[in-house]
Formats: sequence, C-alpha cells, structure tokens
Amino acid sequence: MSTEKALHQRSGSKCELCSATEKLSVYEVPPASNGLIDEVILVCETCKEQLENPEKMEANHWRSLNDSMWSQVPAVQVVAWRMLTRLSGEGWPQDLLEMLYLDEELQTWAEATGEGQNSESDATHLDSNGVELEAGDTVTLIKDLNVKGANFTAKRGTAVRGISLVQDNPEHIEGRVNGQRIVILTKFVKKSG
Repeated sequence: MSTEKALHQRSGSKCELCSATEKLSVYEVPPASNGLIDEVILVCETCKEQLENPEKMEANHWRSLNDSMWSQVPAVQVVAWRMLTRLSGEGWPQDLLEMLYLDEELQTWAEATGEGQNSESDATHLDSNGVELEAGDTVTLIKDLNVKGANFTAKRGTAVRGISLVQDNPEHIEGRVNGQRIVILTKFVKKSG
C-alpha cells in the first residue's frame, strides 16, 4: 500500500490538522523525514501553504488545532505544537500549548526546526528575590494586586500555578487568579518551592 493510501486510510481522507476533505497531499514533517508513515501527515492545500510560508499565516484557520492536537499520531502532535508555538502571540494558542504534552522524544523533534526559540537571547524573568522563573512554575503574590477590568483584588499569599512567561518583557508573567488569566509584574511574586 502506498504511503498516500495509508494516510487516507489513517485519516479517513481528511486533513489531519483541520479536517478539510479537498486538495489533500502528503506533508513530510521536517527535519529530514524519511517518508515513513509515522513521519508524514495528510494535509489540505491551505494548511500546507501556511506550514511552508509562515508569512501567509491566518491565525483563525488554526483554531482546528483545538481538536487535532489530541491526535494519537506523533507527526500530527509535532506539527500542532509547532503551529501553536508560532501563533502563541495570539493568546488562545498559548492556552492550548499549556495543555499539550509531548514526551521527550517528540518535544526534541518538535523543537528541531528552531520553532519557539528566539534568535535574540531570551530575557530572564526574575522574581522579587532575584530567583529565575520558568514557564510552568508556581509563584506566590507578595502584595495585594488590584486587577484592572476584572473588579477584584488578587490577595497577598495567593498561589499562581503554571505561569507563562511573557517573551518580549522580562518584567511580566501571566497566570490564572480567580479563574481569570492576568498579567503580573515579576517584582510582586516569589517563586514557590
């Protein structure tokens, strides 16, 4: 059975990223795919165009990753991670990225193209004590913070779990307090644990 036939069978003749059913073709997931069934996916013309030409990216097209990122196919998971990483500045992809787990081998494959790594040196996020913060850390608020636009005060001592780092600003992190995703200044938190 040809690779393309096997992909049509695996995917039900749908794009494995957005479920489109027309103009499907084989996409070899870089780097240097051997064309093996586990290293290729079936994609539509729109997905392929945007995968190969990041400047033509249409963020709303990729909302379908909300479903396809849960695929059991490793190559689909890798491409979903790459696209969510590429779009993380949009806001909603960051939430999906936080839910997407790749084992070490898949994470290495996903990062092999340099996706998600800034060319300039990443700014270091430091808490109020000068301790380096990393994405996923838990921090504790060291003072009451009025949350603008949400009409509540985040109380001192509140634990904020699973923080995200704001890539272009080392003084800002993001986290959920009272179910709201908020931006917090690093000088108002201390790393827990």
